[in-house]
Amino acid sequence: MVTIRVIPFGTAYFPSTGQSFDYLSGAVPQLDTVQLDTHHGGCGFLDAEAQLTKYRAVLNHMTSCALDPTESRDFIHNLAREA
Repeated sequence: MVTIRVIPFGTAYFPSTGQSFDYLSGAVPQLDTVQLDTHHGGCGFLDAEAQLTKYRAVLNHMTSCALDPTESRDFIHNLAREA
């Protein structure tokens, strides 16, 4: 399942790692993986617990700043109508 959440431009603080990443999780947390899009064109995969803890924290902070999924969908629909 993919969830899209919008972080509004008016957010006072935007948490970031300086690069895009995907956090892949499932029923077994030990199998979670982070995929990084690196600045030099490749991608990297992280699965060590210390690394996952860092990216979970960033993702949790992003989630707290974002609109909920329904508000995000409505925001995107409104933008599409205005275009």
